[in-house]
Amino acid sequence: MTDNAVKFLSRPIATQPGQPLRVAAYSRIAEAIRTKILPPGSLLPTETELGTMMDVSRTVIREALMLLEEDGLTRARRGVGRFVADSLPRIGIEHIRPFDQLLGGPDQDIQVKRVAAIKQPASEFVAPGVGVEPAQDVWFWESVLIRDGEPVAHLQENVSQEIPEAAPLAEAAEAPTLSASTLLEVLSELPGVTLGPGECEISLSTAGPSRAKLLGLRPSDPVLVLTQYVRRNGSPFYLAKCLVAAKAGHLSVIQSS
Repeated sequence: MTDNAVKFLSRPIATQPGQPLRVAAYSRIAEAIRTKILPPGSLLPTETELGTMMDVSRTVIREALMLLEEDGLTRARRGVGRFVADSLPRIGIEHIRPFDQLLGGPDQDIQVKRVAAIKQPASEFVAPGVGVEPAQDVWFWESVLIRDGEPVAHLQENVSQEIPEAAPLAEAAEAPTLSASTLLEVLSELPGVTLGPGECEISLSTAGPSRAKLLGLRPSDPVLVLTQYVRRNGSPFYLAKCLVAAKAGHLSVIQSS
């Protein structure tokens, strides 16, 4: 690793109010990848080395690295280490459906339990997905999706706070924490807002300590990661990541010719 990369990663991490340290660590490493301070295909420092450089615990680094791998910015090679991805993920767009509808059904209602509805700086991953610059404030909604009294999915949604229709989002954010709406549902119901096209990418990961607590899982339990991108008027607009536990059962994907 170059001296420039060491110097960049060793800068003090400043977190915003309510921002988890793992997200700040994730953003720092992601920025180094996006700006090619950490070049494509290069070997990342170990968890211990990164923790020392960034002055955070190995647990924080481990969760940040998990998020980086989920988002396609890094890849792990067993017995060797973690590497920067050879090519960064494209933001693709094509089909739209709120996740509570996807996980529910005719005889299964999904309750949305709101965990957070705040404004926070966009990470390096979120920013291009919602059409803003990194560190620009976005609306961030975090929810747990509950079916038959059991948490089955963890949902994080992001949209720029500067859209003309953003004012009603503040009011919607104050809705009761249980049986609330997802951010995508609220956006879909705003007058004059037509969303699309969109795309949902599918990958596998593990729950990790923080999200495992919300879902009643072990940190090492496998989860399906659904990353949803939605455009509006041809421009990036909305980005969500949904972790689905195995106990959610099968997923139905609607296809058309």
